[in-house]
Amino acid sequence: METIKIDENPLELAEKIVEDIKFSKDRGLLKCVQCGMCTSMCPGARNSEYNPRTMIEKVLEGDESIIYDETIWNCFYCYTCHSICPVGNSACEVNQILRQIAISKGIANEKVKPFAGFVDLMMDLGLGGIPDNFHSDLKRDVGEEWEEKNLNLNDIREQLGLKPLEMPEESKNEIKALLKQTGLDKRAKKVRK
Repeated sequence: METIKIDENPLELAEKIVEDIKFSKDRGLLKCVQCGMCTSMCPGARNSEYNPRTMIEKVLEGDESIIYDETIWNCFYCYTCHSICPVGNSACEVNQILRQIAISKGIANEKVKPFAGFVDLMMDLGLGGIPDNFHSDLKRDVGEEWEEKNLNLNDIREQLGLKPLEMPEESKNEIKALLKQTGLDKRAKKVRK
């Protein structure tokens, strides 16, 4: 992919990431020495073309082509890079911010569209769950018993001496109000378009 410089200041992209609210202020992005420890331990790098060291290098060079690079979607967010980095950098956090930039630019909607169902469940039920569009994948990967267990979750909870999974209506409304206040519902709607 062609290098895309944001301007004459190569650190502008890195500074934008460091200033992001999601970035831990004690992380060492600007101290990166390109040692490659992050990549050597990364399960995403072992199983795909994703390379945290290259991603950080592009950020430090101000190369915005990394935002368009498909491989940033192969990070598992396991934080192995975060724990191994000798200068305290977190390629994982940088990756999360790059993904958010891609989503904001509208270039990642196809990547995140399937996950909009999680927002719907939170808005409807007040708690998380697995959206319907993932059920066939789970049935394929886990087997027929997944569907049986999923459909009888409250029976299993009862056998374990647990209360049924339900959310009081007042709590559902509070969660819905919080999610609307953050704009998550609008963002999910935008991604679907």
